[in-house]
Amino acid sequence: MSLTGQREIEKTRSKSVLREYAEAIIVAILLALVIRAFVIQAFKIPSGSMKPTLLIGDHILVSKFTYGIKIPFTNKELVNFGSPERGDIVVFEYPVDPSKDFIKRVIGLPGDTVKIQNKQVYINDQLVEEPYAVHSDDKILPASVSPRDNMGPIVVPPRHLFVMGDNRDESYDGRFWKFVDIAALKGKAFIIYWSWNRDGSFTLNSDESYIRWNRIGKWLH
Repeated sequence: MSLTGQREIEKTRSKSVLREYAEAIIVAILLALVIRAFVIQAFKIPSGSMKPTLLIGDHILVSKFTYGIKIPFTNKELVNFGSPERGDIVVFEYPVDPSKDFIKRVIGLPGDTVKIQNKQVYINDQLVEEPYAVHSDDKILPASVSPRDNMGPIVVPPRHLFVMGDNRDESYDGRFWKFVDIAALKGKAFIIYWSWNRDGSFTLNSDESYIRWNRIGKWLH
């Protein structure tokens, strides 16, 4: 074989390898986009409104198909798999500004009558047991001052939810802006896959380390 012919073969092989890499990258990108649009999306927790369930710096995965499948970049549902349940931790478009994503816990379902009396939550006149809820402020604010500790009763409209943060005294939630349209749900949070403590240090103590090792892999409920 001539030197020219050998060079042509090497060029052909080089182009073939580059094409394979390019195709693999394109397929990987498309697969990632499909997964993000229909299956799972990652979110980072920026505030303490869900403490102690979720801490600032927790990175979570949200199932986008728990309640159904939507047309990407819209709130139009293609397939329905079920409805949110009381106690679910959900990510949704903030009703006041849909460009922002919020995460809270479902408290009231469509048709429920919700009342808050001295920090206690009542659904349909029944006191709700809430082991996940915490209160950092001993003061009780009257309804005339704020809906934080006393509110309602209010009735959740059809196809809507009433949501609250677990950190009750430091959460801006449905008590202030009422309801979330079910169509605005992004999905249900189900696991912490990474947790970074920006105020941590280099130590083996998980509670004080930059990386909160004891939170990685924690299932959310």
